Amino acid sequence: MTEVAIIGVGLHPFGRFGDKTAFQMGAEAVDLALADAGITWPDVHFAFGGSWEVAQTDPLTGLLGLTGIPFMNVFNACATAASAIQQTANAIRAGVGDVGVAVGLDKHPRGSFKVDPTLVNMPMWYAENGQYVTTKFFGMKINRYCHDHGISQRTLAEVAAKNYRNGALNPKAFRRKPVPTEDILASPMLNYPLTGAMFCAPDEGAAAVVMCRADIAHRYTDTPVFVRASQIRTRNYGAYEVNTSWAAVEEDVSPTVYASRAAYEQAGIAPSDVDVVQLQDTDSGAEVIHMAENGFCADGEQEKLVADGATEIGGPLPINTDGGLIANGEPIGASGLRQMHELVLQLRGQAGDRQVPGNPKVGYAQVYGAPGTAAVTILSR
Repeated sequence: MTEVAIIGVGLHPFGRFGDKTAFQMGAEAVDLALADAGITWPDVHFAFGGSWEVAQTDPLTGLLGLTGIPFMNVFNACATAASAIQQTANAIRAGVGDVGVAVGLDKHPRGSFKVDPTLVNMPMWYAENGQYVTTKFFGMKINRYCHDHGISQRTLAEVAAKNYRNGALNPKAFRRKPVPTEDILASPMLNYPLTGAMFCAPDEGAAAVVMCRADIAHRYTDTPVFVRASQIRTRNYGAYEVNTSWAAVEEDVSPTVYASRAAYEQAGIAPSDVDVVQLQDTDSGAEVIHMAENGFCADGEQEKLVADGATEIGGPLPINTDGGLIANGEPIGASGLRQMHELVLQLRGQAGDRQVPGNPKVGYAQVYGAPGTAAVTILSR
C-alpha cells in the first residue's frame, strides 16, 4: 500500500470573525498549509473539502486559483474533517494524484443548532419533546456513566479546567482564559451533571492539511508526519447514540470503540504507543468516556488519572493539548483538521508553550457526532 505523509498544515483561528466568510477563512487555512509545505496552489493535484453551513466547498477555487483540479465535497457531521482526511489519503493511495489538500471550514451562528429532525431521519416528536437538544443527550449519557463507573462531577469540571488552561496557551483558540474548577462547577446547570462551562460552543474557523506520497515527502519537508491509520464507523444496533429515539434491550458499544480498534490494527500499534491524544470533547464528559472507548484506560480509571494529572501536557497521557473543543469551539467542518494541525505541531516539536515533552512520535485523534458516527486517525513521525 502506498504510504501517505502530511507535509503542510494550516489553521485559521477559531472564534467569531464578523463579516468574514467561511470561504475566506478556508482559503486562508489552505494558504497557510501550502506555505508550510513550501508549495503553491498550482502544485496541488486534487482536494477534498467539508462544511456544515456551506453547501459546497469547491468554490474555494475562486479564491485559491482556477486550476481545474478535481475538488470533492464531503459531509459527515462531526466526522466531516476526518472524512476529508481519509478521502485525501485514499486518493493518493489510489493514484489520483501525488499531492492533495484536505480542508474544512464553517461559520455557525450563535447558539444551538436548529435543524429539522426529519433531515436526519428522526420523527418530529423527537424535537417537540426536547430530545433533539444535544446537550440533553450528552447529559444523560455522562450521568449514567458517572453512576456506573464512579466518576465525580468534580472530575468533569477538572477536565474542562485542563482544556481551558491548554487553550490559554494556544494563540488560535476561541476561549483563551483559564477557568478555575470551582467556577466551572458554579456555572449554570444545563443538563445534569454538565454545567454550561463544561460544553463547547459552535463557532467559526477553518483548517487544512497538505498530503503527498510518502516517498516524495523529502522534496517538501525534513519533518514529514505519516498517516498510519484512518478509520470511520457508524453505530451498530444496540448502541445508544446521538439522534436515537429508542434504547435496545441488548446494548452494544459506541462506534468509537469499533473505529479505534480498526485504527490500532491498521497502524500496527497499541494505545500504550501513543504519545499525544486529541479526543472529541463536545463536553467534558465526552472526553472522559472517550478515554476508555479509545483504549487509554478502563471504565472508571479516569477519576484517578485526571486527579493525578496524567492527562495534562506534561503527563504520561496528554489529551487535547490545544484546548480541544471546549477551548476552541466546534466549527464542524474544520474540527477534525484542527486536531491534525495540533498533532503535526506536537510531532514536529513545534507546539511552543504547550509542547509535550519527551520527543513524541505517535499522535492519535478521535471525533464523534450525530447520528452516531466516529472516526479515528493515527499519525506518526
